[in-house]
Amino acid sequence: MILVAGSANLDFVVRAKHIPAPGETVLGESFATYPGGKGANQAVACARAGGATTHMLLALGQDMYAQPLEASLRDAGVHMHVIRAADKATGTAFICVSDDAENAITVAPGANHALRAEHLPDLAGFSHLLMQLESPLSTVTDYARAARAAGVQVVLNAAPAQALGYELLGLLDILIVNEGELTSLTGPGASIASQLHQLQVPIVVVTLGARGCCARIGADHVLQPAFAITPVDTTGAGDTFCGVLVASLGQGVDMAGALRHASAASALACTVPGAQSSVPDQAAVARFLERQSPASADQIASLRTFCGLPP
Repeated sequence: MILVAGSANLDFVVRAKHIPAPGETVLGESFATYPGGKGANQAVACARAGGATTHMLLALGQDMYAQPLEASLRDAGVHMHVIRAADKATGTAFICVSDDAENAITVAPGANHALRAEHLPDLAGFSHLLMQLESPLSTVTDYARAARAAGVQVVLNAAPAQALGYELLGLLDILIVNEGELTSLTGPGASIASQLHQLQVPIVVVTLGARGCCARIGADHVLQPAFAITPVDTTGAGDTFCGVLVASLGQGVDMAGALRHASAASALACTVPGAQSSVPDQAAVARFLERQSPASADQIASLRTFCGLPP
């Protein structure tokens, strides 16, 4: 079983020709609300696309915004451990999605900041704890410490980017970041391979957008080129990757297989609007992978070069 502890937000999404620059007003083309939040997105992906038995610890306000979030998690088969924050609104996110599928996101955390150490459920039976950084950093650290003591694998998606102390990094088994988050942790100027080795975590996975992803396991590396798709909306794609990666690892899949499944699910998520609404089911991921050829030697070589790895 997988336990996801983290955020749930109702996403307010406007599509526009481009993302506004500072001080610019852009006329939107459409508006919709979707269940979101990094934690909830990852829990839905873990259960729906990854096929794992998934629990989620989350905090919600006592307002109407909580209802679609609970419904989405329930529909995905996620077992919820809900903390009610009487004095805080349910978390929200305001998202602009451009015609080229890029996005800009502002989050109002609200009830997400109500999660505390005492809310963590009994960890018996869980193989992995998956967290993000839309919850208080002190709470994330407390949960990581408890999971380590219980023999549960601790996985952190270090997003949104912020500085992490040595204590938290030392409690992690797996760290998942994108390029920007990796640089925020290690500083600019070095190759991706060098940055991965600067982090004192047993396994570090970096997602590289349309190029693919790379995992550093000890001194070794596993690479997965991206699958070719035409993106519609990249919102939630990284969360889908995280959820499916952990679900696969929790079911005994090796890192190469887990990266392939996570990359496929993430690619499919880019072809549908919204965050949780875009997460494919396990059957769709399997059908997609059946149509894909193994990564070519040229694709692997190109990705190795980009990461600064030797041929």
